[in-house]
Amino acid sequence: MPDNPSAWLYRVAYNKLMGELRQQTTRLRILKQNAKEEISGPDNDQEIFLEREVRDDLLLMLFVSCNEMIPLESQLVLALKTLCGFSIREIALRLFTSEANIYKRLGRARSCLRKLPPYTGELTAAQYSSRLPSVNKVLYLLFTEGYLSSHAFQPIRKELCDEAIRLTTLLAEHSIGQNSETFALLALMHLQSARMPARQDESGGLLLLEEQNRNLWDQRGILIGLEWLAKSANGDKFTKYHAEAGIAAEHCLAPSFREIRWERIVEYYLILEKIAPSALQKLNYAVAVAELEGPAEGLAILDGFEPPSRLSSSYIWSAVLADLHRRCGNIEMTNFYRDAAFEAALSPPVKELLRRRLGSGDIS
Repeated sequence: MPDNPSAWLYRVAYNKLMGELRQQTTRLRILKQNAKEEISGPDNDQEIFLEREVRDDLLLMLFVSCNEMIPLESQLVLALKTLCGFSIREIALRLFTSEANIYKRLGRARSCLRKLPPYTGELTAAQYSSRLPSVNKVLYLLFTEGYLSSHAFQPIRKELCDEAIRLTTLLAEHSIGQNSETFALLALMHLQSARMPARQDESGGLLLLEEQNRNLWDQRGILIGLEWLAKSANGDKFTKYHAEAGIAAEHCLAPSFREIRWERIVEYYLILEKIAPSALQKLNYAVAVAELEGPAEGLAILDGFEPPSRLSSSYIWSAVLADLHRRCGNIEMTNFYRDAAFEAALSPPVKELLRRRLGSGDIS
């Protein structure tokens, strides 16, 4: 037995997953050559900007606002509020913090801006490089808000997802953004976006993964996402975007919900716990373990865990716990967390999804 079993398991999983990603490159090239419709992935004939300057105004301003002299948390708030048009409430929900904290971060960002020299219209290569991770984070949050929106009557905002993909594509095709992190982020966006046509029913209600008609998924989008994911494996860095894109790929490639390789998804979450730990990732890890080993094992992951108050008060936390307790037959805890989830739910479509999954009356 290794001296550090946790580190050893992480290394084994990491090596295996990176190896499989690299093996996809050749297979995907063959798929692309045989496809009836040309895929506009990283090897397409679209113009690739090799100049140092970023030509898109919004993308350029993202780099300007992500100034390293501004604290990272304030950079994100400034970009989301000023450039992406998010409300304070939307930013708070997306970052799992209070609106008061968002106001403070925005104030710090504006205070820092006043002390900085005015923007002269050009950034150096070093500035682009140092600010790229922050820009990627903003684009990730922009896409995430579109994928499952905090808007009361728009649970999905496709226009935000499309804009995030557009900007990330420009970045990935530009010399400053051609790295494994940006490629993996773009892969994640395409793989998630490919399922968009099946995520709502005819009345606009949200559908769970197991309820979705996989025939409606955008197969071209999946191939593009897989191609970017394979390309991202050529680097020597494995980021949270790699892991999340890998999870999305497992969902997209499974012929049915029953055939999802949950053991692979659990491995990705183990890596995420090492490289980008968060309370939300731990919750998702518990869900994956529950699918692989049973709901009791999923609950065991969360036993004794104290999430941040902003997450524990969200419908996501309560809904997962209600579902796991329901599957375990824990009636009292199911009712408790289900009621909390309904109370915290942000929109009628989310409430309806919870009602369909958890029921609407006390379980007895």
